[in-house]
Amino acid sequence: MNERQFNTVIVIVAAGFTAFFAVVVLPPLIADPDMLGAFAAGFDNPYSSGYSADTIACWLILAAWVAFEAKEKGVKHGWVCVAVGAMPGVAVGYAAYFLLRARQAAG
Repeated sequence: MNERQFNTVIVIVAAGFTAFFAVVVLPPLIADPDMLGAFAAGFDNPYSSGYSADTIACWLILAAWVAFEAKEKGVKHGWVCVAVGAMPGVAVGYAAYFLLRARQAAG
């Protein structure tokens, strides 16, 4: 897979996830804007708890990676990707960071 194909794949996956999030999560969140309740609902059963814990761990790893590369490699504006990783999701945050650091490395 070349870089252009990689970038295309991650943009498609991030856009697909964002669309899924918008269709599935936003309507109930708009109807009941209880963010804490929405967060807690991710831990309703052992299976969703596992996925939720994995997502939180992935977001923490993204945040650590962004902080490390900001200092060690001079990657700028990674904090935006960490914020995007919180909403709509870590998949979008990772995709954005891959694209951001590739552009900065090339330029």
